[in-house]
Amino acid sequence: MSKSPEAAGVLPDPSRWKALVFIALAQLMVVLDATIVNIALPSAQQDLGISDGNRQWVITAYALAFGGLLLFGGRIADLWGRKRTFVVGLLGFAAASALGGAATGQAMLLGSRALQGVFGALLAPAALSLLAVMFTEARERAKAFGIYGAIAGGGGAVGLILGGFLTQYLDWRWTFYVNIPFAVVAAAGAYFVIREPAGARNRSPLDIPGVFLSTLGLVALVYGFTRAESHGWTEGWTVGMFVASVVLLAAFVAVEAYVKHPLLPLRVMTERNRGGVYLSLGLAIIAMFGLFLFLTYYLQIVKGYSPLKTGFAFLPMIVGMIVGSTQIGTRLMTRVPPRLLMGPGFLTAALGMLLLTGLETDSSYLGLILPAQLLLGLGMGTAFMPAMSLATHGVQPRDAGVASAMVNTSQQVGGAIGTALLNTIAASATTAYVTANVASATSPQARRLVELQAMVEGYTAAIWWAVGILVAAAAIVVTLVTTGRPGAAESAPKGGASDDGDEIQVPVLAH
Repeated sequence: MSKSPEAAGVLPDPSRWKALVFIALAQLMVVLDATIVNIALPSAQQDLGISDGNRQWVITAYALAFGGLLLFGGRIADLWGRKRTFVVGLLGFAAASALGGAATGQAMLLGSRALQGVFGALLAPAALSLLAVMFTEARERAKAFGIYGAIAGGGGAVGLILGGFLTQYLDWRWTFYVNIPFAVVAAAGAYFVIREPAGARNRSPLDIPGVFLSTLGLVALVYGFTRAESHGWTEGWTVGMFVASVVLLAAFVAVEAYVKHPLLPLRVMTERNRGGVYLSLGLAIIAMFGLFLFLTYYLQIVKGYSPLKTGFAFLPMIVGMIVGSTQIGTRLMTRVPPRLLMGPGFLTAALGMLLLTGLETDSSYLGLILPAQLLLGLGMGTAFMPAMSLATHGVQPRDAGVASAMVNTSQQVGGAIGTALLNTIAASATTAYVTANVASATSPQARRLVELQAMVEGYTAAIWWAVGILVAAAAIVVTLVTTGRPGAAESAPKGGASDDGDEIQVPVLAH
């Protein structure tokens, strides 16, 4: 193990690897929750009498609160302390999950989902920024972010398996209750194990105009995309939300450029390497969210898989992500520049996505879907790990919370865009296929076959777009991410300049 941290005057936290276990557990819970409720939604809708029009709010309420408050949550972590914010976020998430599991009606369920989003926006940036300030040595940082990246990438697929099992064999309410042991164990472990480095807080006054503008702007943006999926892109409220989001976020950037203590220091976002990471991650998540959705529908509706079997069908992607993140990414991150991992990683994922453009109603799982998922998992795992690390690399410790929040924000906004954009493309292609072929279907069986073929036609049309989006993500990485090996900067003199031109503050452990 390199001794460079000690040489630089940094005292490594002896409990940092134990802390990683609880941070990873919390991250798994948050990522699980993004997909686990989707499988349980039909059962919950029937049980609580939720209308088809209001069904989407079970997903949207969480997305709006989580996406809208992430920057505020990251700033609270910097101001209040990451450990404290992390523990409060976990306990609040557990309470909100208990409320959702015990829901007796629509309002109670929607309220619990919004509360989950609020507390998720506290704990997600705190978790990533804790890793950023606790793991300072290059090789250890690579391993820690390798584990974190594998969970961030593969947790959604695990959620499909767990959601399918709980819904099929227990009850939809357990998709909420399952969060409670995760949260309580992670909170207890964090409270007793984590020792946050001192001198890493940002105690400057809170930027109230920035909080107001960023929250409303992100909520308008996320809601605009979710509304576009159900009401169309030209519907009045949809267009209004997009216009409002542009105005509010432009005003936010203008305010941040002039206030003395900004919510999001522009140096965090405009530094070309981190800007490239945020943009490429957002694009990759657009492609991934669309894939999860289409493959889930394909396997259940076209192939007739049960919810549990569908969840297990995503296992190759999980395996690929774990291997790509913990074996390829971790081993090479300290040896090659990040762009040489992220660029080929996104292209490998694009190749896996390209295979899926060949989907037919009778496609073989073993012959097509499994190898495509392996390539997707390997590519995404290899790219996600250095991306997660680079997103907080070189920032001052006092900015680690908002830098981490930008990672989560790019993922959340990317997920909303991906679901709406790719769904719209798929729906248009499906409608066109049905219109062109329904007249030739003269029997119920023939009409059913046309419907299934139209669905697959829609999925493949959207997947072609996902291929292009992943290629664009690779091009952005190669163009913008120019930093060298993360470990190369360790030999820089203490107090040297960071990549955003500010003096590095070396953290020292607080007792």
